[in-house]
Amino acid sequence: MEPLQALAAEIVECRRCPRLVEWREQVAREKRAAFRDQEYWGRPVPGFGDPAARLLIVGLAPAAHGANRTGRMFTGDRSGDFLFRSLWRAGYANQPTAVSRDDGLELTDVFITAPVKCAPPQNKPTTVERDNCRPWIDAEVDLLRGLRVVVALGGFGFAEALRIFGDGSMRPRPRFGHGVEVGLPGGRTLVGCYHVSQQNTFTGRLTEEMLDAVFARTRELCAQEPTA
Repeated sequence: MEPLQALAAEIVECRRCPRLVEWREQVAREKRAAFRDQEYWGRPVPGFGDPAARLLIVGLAPAAHGANRTGRMFTGDRSGDFLFRSLWRAGYANQPTAVSRDDGLELTDVFITAPVKCAPPQNKPTTVERDNCRPWIDAEVDLLRGLRVVVALGGFGFAEALRIFGDGSMRPRPRFGHGVEVGLPGGRTLVGCYHVSQQNTFTGRLTEEMLDAVFARTRELCAQEPTA
C-alpha cells in the first residue's frame, strides 16, 4: 500500500477526541433532510491529492454535511464547489466538481488537508482537539517530500501552517491576510487566502477572480528555484 494510503487508513480509525467522535457520529445518524437517503461517512477525513504535490492547501476541518458525509475534503458542499472550480481553471484538477469519493476527481501537483480531521460542533475545535490531531497532519506533511507552497484558507489554517512549518523564530509573528506571503524554512512559501466558506463567497469577500489569482501565484512560486 502506498504510504499516504496507509496513513489514511490509520487516520480514519482515530477516536482520540470524545466530543468530536460523538458529534460526527450524531450528524451521520441524524443527517440533513436533503441527504436522508445517503450513508454518511461519519469518521475522520484524511487529506487527499497528488503524492508528488508541490502545493498544499490547508483548511480547517471537515464540514458536517460535506466531507463528514462524503469522506473527502471539500467534497459535497458549496465551499468545495467554489474551490474545485478554481483548481480546475488553474489546471490542478481534472474536473470542476467534487460530489463523492468515486466521482473521478483527480488532482495534479496539489494535496488538500486540514489540521482537524473530524467535523467539530459549530466548526470550532478546541485547542486540545487541535493538538490531538497534530500528529496526523505532521505525518501527511512528512510524506509530501516535494512541497514548495502552502495555501492556508482562513486565519485558523494560517496559524496552523505557521505552527507546522515555522521554526518558532519569526518575530513579529506574521499576521493573516488575503494574499499575504511568508517565507518558511526550507525555501517554502506560505500564502494566506480567505476561506472558501459560504459566508465569504456569498458576500463577495472572496470572489472567483481573487481565488484564481491565488492559484496563478502558486504556479509562479512553485516554478521558482528554492532560495534556502
